[in-house]
Amino acid sequence: MGIKLPVISIVGRPNVGKSTLFNRIVGHRKAIVHETEGITRDRMSFEAEWVGYRFLIEDTGGYIPQSKDLIDQAVKAASLSAIDSADFIIFLVDATTGITKEDEALARVVKRSKKPFILASNKIDNEMMVGESGVFYGLGMGEVHPLSALNGRRVGDFLDEIVKSLDQLPPMEEVGPVIKFALVGRPNAGKSSLTNALLGIEKQIVTDVPGTTRDSINSKFRYYDEDYEMVDTAGLRKRTKVDNSPEFYSTVRTQHAITAADVVVLVVDATENFNRQDAKLATDILEANKGLIIAVNKWDLIEKDSKSTKRFEDEIVYDMDTLKNYPIIFVSALSKQRIFKIVDLVKEIHGKRQQKIATRKLNTWLEGSIGRYHPPAISGYEVKINYVTQVAIQPPVFVFYCNHPTSITEAYKRYLENRLRETFDFFGVQIRLFFRDKN
Repeated sequence: MGIKLPVISIVGRPNVGKSTLFNRIVGHRKAIVHETEGITRDRMSFEAEWVGYRFLIEDTGGYIPQSKDLIDQAVKAASLSAIDSADFIIFLVDATTGITKEDEALARVVKRSKKPFILASNKIDNEMMVGESGVFYGLGMGEVHPLSALNGRRVGDFLDEIVKSLDQLPPMEEVGPVIKFALVGRPNAGKSSLTNALLGIEKQIVTDVPGTTRDSINSKFRYYDEDYEMVDTAGLRKRTKVDNSPEFYSTVRTQHAITAADVVVLVVDATENFNRQDAKLATDILEANKGLIIAVNKWDLIEKDSKSTKRFEDEIVYDMDTLKNYPIIFVSALSKQRIFKIVDLVKEIHGKRQQKIATRKLNTWLEGSIGRYHPPAISGYEVKINYVTQVAIQPPVFVFYCNHPTSITEAYKRYLENRLRETFDFFGVQIRLFFRDKN
């Protein structure tokens, strides 16, 4: 058991340095920082610590209240949602530009929220610029804290003030161990829509523009007394199409999200065929030794008959035979059809990844498997497998000891893997088999 951490949201208009401050507080380059305005679109959170005080710090997209642009409107909605769900708010402004209409509009929203907040004036890169922060007292938000997120100037003092405020918050409730899973897939497969449907809030920006999500976005939630951490990742394009630095960093974040997850959900667009890029993603997930679920999204848009799901499943397995060992489910983020089946499967597969089979049971199974189909002789030598033991979990790893380990054929290895899966129910779990000399 642990304590639920307070959530601190950084809000402000575009290009005031929210992601730079987020990265400074976290201590790692988690949010994408680029000279192009409006790079951050979604809400991104990460655990941070200051003088022994732990909290979740959340980066948000730039607030543009009057824009008619579809993505800007979605960013505004996400920012408002962040304010509503935060325990504490950092309102960040840009000392080099003074007060803008966007600052004034967002200040009114923050004050109306009745949430505790702190006002920070960014880009104070030297002592001579401190006086330029005085204009922000005009926002009526109390003391202004000058700092430079880029070079870290006065950020420590700023965090000291935040910790003092957090001490005044009500005690946080206890939470248990967290099951981590990631959503990955091609751009516009519906990963962000699934995230929002599962969370019940507009945390992710959802438009029909492919590639709207650029960062990997962490969200924590509780479902049937279990705590989960879900990561929505940027849509992975073909390597040859990743031609600018924000997309490059998004791709790196996605690979890191796969590595950090217990289970990965590959989101496939039902309106398009399972293609090479989907197969490449599935291969990456399995090579990372993660549990795998294939979620075919937008199933509500498909004209169906009694054999529609079977045809789609056959198409996926035809392209990649090994996927017959992993669950394929048909969902709709829009109608919320079967979306919580994803979470049920995540929990189930997470449990199977931790399964430890007793050596006695394994060797009884091995004896029966060899009796059913003996390993073929190689170059006149009889191949004997003496015993097997499980040496690791997450993923489960099995070592077979035999007289000629290099003579075990690939076909026989697949036979043993399939028998292991059938007997001990490793459906959805990547398992690894190794063959060693008995001596």
